Amino acid sequence: MVSQMSDKYDRKNAGSEKQKFEADHVISYFKMEWKVLLAVTVSGLIYNLGLLAGPWFEGKMAGCLVDILGGRAGFPDMGKLVAAYVIAIAVVQSSRYIKRFYVRRFANNVNRRMKHVLYDSLVHKSRAELEEEGAGNVMTKAILDVDDCAEGMRKFTTEIFDTGVALLAYAGMLLFYDWRLALLSMLFPPVSYFLAEKMKGIVQRTGAAYKEQSGILSAATLDRASNAVTYRVYGCEQERKDAYEKNLSAYEKSAVRANIWSAAFPPIYRVISMAGVIFILYFGSKNVLGSGWRVWDVAAFTTFLTCFTKLSVKSSSAAKLFNAVHKAQVSWKRIKPLMKCVEHESESRVQKQAELTVSHLSFAYPGGTDIYEDITFSAKPGQIIGVTGAVASGKSTFGKTFLCEYPYQGSIRFAGRELNEMGNSVLTGTIGYLGHDPELFDDSIKNNILMGENEDTETYLKAVCFDREVAEMEQGPDTVVGSGGVRLSGGQAKRLALARTLCHKRPVLILDDPFSALDRNTEQEVYTNLKAMTSDSIVILLSHRLYLFPEMDQVIWMEHGHAAVGTHEEIMEKYPEYARLYEEQTKGSTAEKVNAGKCAETEQGRKERGRAE
Repeated sequence: MVSQMSDKYDRKNAGSEKQKFEADHVISYFKMEWKVLLAVTVSGLIYNLGLLAGPWFEGKMAGCLVDILGGRAGFPDMGKLVAAYVIAIAVVQSSRYIKRFYVRRFANNVNRRMKHVLYDSLVHKSRAELEEEGAGNVMTKAILDVDDCAEGMRKFTTEIFDTGVALLAYAGMLLFYDWRLALLSMLFPPVSYFLAEKMKGIVQRTGAAYKEQSGILSAATLDRASNAVTYRVYGCEQERKDAYEKNLSAYEKSAVRANIWSAAFPPIYRVISMAGVIFILYFGSKNVLGSGWRVWDVAAFTTFLTCFTKLSVKSSSAAKLFNAVHKAQVSWKRIKPLMKCVEHESESRVQKQAELTVSHLSFAYPGGTDIYEDITFSAKPGQIIGVTGAVASGKSTFGKTFLCEYPYQGSIRFAGRELNEMGNSVLTGTIGYLGHDPELFDDSIKNNILMGENEDTETYLKAVCFDREVAEMEQGPDTVVGSGGVRLSGGQAKRLALARTLCHKRPVLILDDPFSALDRNTEQEVYTNLKAMTSDSIVILLSHRLYLFPEMDQVIWMEHGHAAVGTHEEIMEKYPEYARLYEEQTKGSTAEKVNAGKCAETEQGRKERGRAE
């Protein structure tokens, strides 16, 4: 069902992103956002080149102040400079706002696109692969790693202008005023770059350790929450709490180590970059006194010192950027294997009706023994096949085999094609599956059934005998069922999941115990409706309740890892255990009917006596 939800989401969003891109290449995300990046480029150039106006105006105003004190200029001259300075700063800051807006938009778009690709990849993985990956680790990849990658790309995009262009502009101005002093004072910023590069290995190692511990903690949190009742009942709660505290402590230590190396060094980078101020104060004062390499006034000295200060600040930001990029690289390496675009087929994915042929089918989980073996049968559209057996005989496993989550032995062919060789979209369009535990999401009854389709839910609610109960609910079909259908009874949840399966009918439907929570009469009515609505599909119905098996076209009896196929009468004759189960169940049903009849006769007699009196 989750797979079907994802496919509908993909079809709805396919039109908005027609441009193909390689999801496992970082450059593709930049290409997809070229319009946004163009706005970033224009506003970024205006902002960072405009930053040069600040030091220039500050130097001019300092010089004008000296001239005012010396009587060579007046306050109107200062007023003109201030007015021009305010206008220049307004233009620069407006460009800065525009740049930051589009940079954030770029990061949000990348984050959304990455998470969509990653989610799509995870949805189309088999259950075995997801279990091997680990739920906690998957959560970390889906949230933390993508966030770190998008943040690293955002900082990289920002610093191209806020650091790269600004550094070149400031360096150019310094060289213009005094190239010798500029080269001498700019010896130190590269040292901070070199130190940041040397820290790359430590930052990556601590970042990777933090991600690993984060995944472990997520898995431990899920385990503790989902199995809380079991741990409490069996007295393991304290033991699990202690284990969880160890995981939490390890997570905190790894987080501290990662943050120390990524956050403690930027101030050091800035101090190193600013060391050139010593040369500026010494040689710059000589220039002002006329005994240096150039002849300066106070305005030139102020402009040079301001430019170098801003250059040093930008240099420390560049070193900080290296750490952010290194952190993003660690996250990208973790999620890259999952960043594969899943190809989706057109809107009409549901396959045409055809014959299903199962030949010598056997199944065992990896590393285990066969759960069942050598099942052979064939079915045509309109047929219903009942599958039953003792507890743990492999019924549910047999149903899940058709999902191809694990490899099977033998053959399952639909329309002549092997199931495990079909693409995911073709397989999804062939097999409909209702598991033993209904998978309902926290939304309305209507949305749980339709999942994006534009149809009338009344047809499907009536088919599963759920329409009257829904009508009595305060919000009717718009009633929210809660996570996993927690607000519904077991029978209601099962019927709602069955209604959804019928709404999204496939040529082959696997129904695992769909009537387990229903009374005998409701079961018969739902079965009649099911048979009518699936007259062009093949239904494989797994159940431990045998009332309806005489009405089915074939019966598969599973016992001790082996399976027998035949009609109800044939299985009754050959397998005593099946006959015993059927007779026990139907005997109870007959007794109930007799008792109900007697009660009805007694009630009728009372009414007749009342009328006679």
